[in-house]
Amino acid sequence: MLLTIDVGNTHTVLGLFDGDEIVEHWRISTDARRTADELAVLLNGLMGMHPLLGEELGDGIDGIAICSTVPSVLHELREVTRRHYGDVPAVLVEPGVKTGVPILFDNPKEVGADRIINAVAANELYGGPAIVVDFGTATTFDAVSARGEYVGGVIAPGIEISVEALGVKAAQLRKIELNRPRNVIGKNTVEAMQSGILYGFAGQVDGLVHRMAKELSEDPDDVTVIATGGLAPLVLADSAVIDEHEPWLTLIGLRLVYERNVSRS
Repeated sequence: MLLTIDVGNTHTVLGLFDGDEIVEHWRISTDARRTADELAVLLNGLMGMHPLLGEELGDGIDGIAICSTVPSVLHELREVTRRHYGDVPAVLVEPGVKTGVPILFDNPKEVGADRIINAVAANELYGGPAIVVDFGTATTFDAVSARGEYVGGVIAPGIEISVEALGVKAAQLRKIELNRPRNVIGKNTVEAMQSGILYGFAGQVDGLVHRMAKELSEDPDDVTVIATGGLAPLVLADSAVIDEHEPWLTLIGLRLVYERNVSRS
């Protein structure tokens, strides 16, 4: 089985692949202070929950693919793979790793590994032109050309960041649960905030995607818009532009990059 690990600023998502099929997944908090030994203990506990894996760390794992937006965590995971997974092939997505996606960015090293991985998966699953909207700590919009090139994107504050900012900066407001309000016009402070977050972000997605699609293709209707990320379900029903929802897009991209690198090594 292939173990895929996507380390984000807030959460880390892990997935187990049996061939092309994802058979298990976990979401845990990202903690940049965790050491390699702590991560190994955590992974051992998660792996032990799956009936097809052995009791010892690494049993049943044939390969590992990792991407991270947190450099310190990537460093510790590198140690985990070296010390605890022995001869298991591991691909850590960083400069020099083959992705199959040309990066048309002023400085390709500035692009987060997860955004490139999303472009890999989007191009493989849906073809280009495409736009990936990833609802994470930040809401990122990434454009893939008809030729499968990563051409750039947009970074906006994430949903949870915006909720926290309202609670911190506005004296009479507080943190809220992200639920759908009864109406767009809120009848109380909580509903008013929920409406502003939910429908405000849906409008932001539609507006930015509309502008991006016009730059990406002569026929904007040809652009496939894919939503991913843990907070995507909050916006799906209220966005008019999202065509596909693939919650495991980054994990699928990690599987593809692993196959492209290990098969050629």
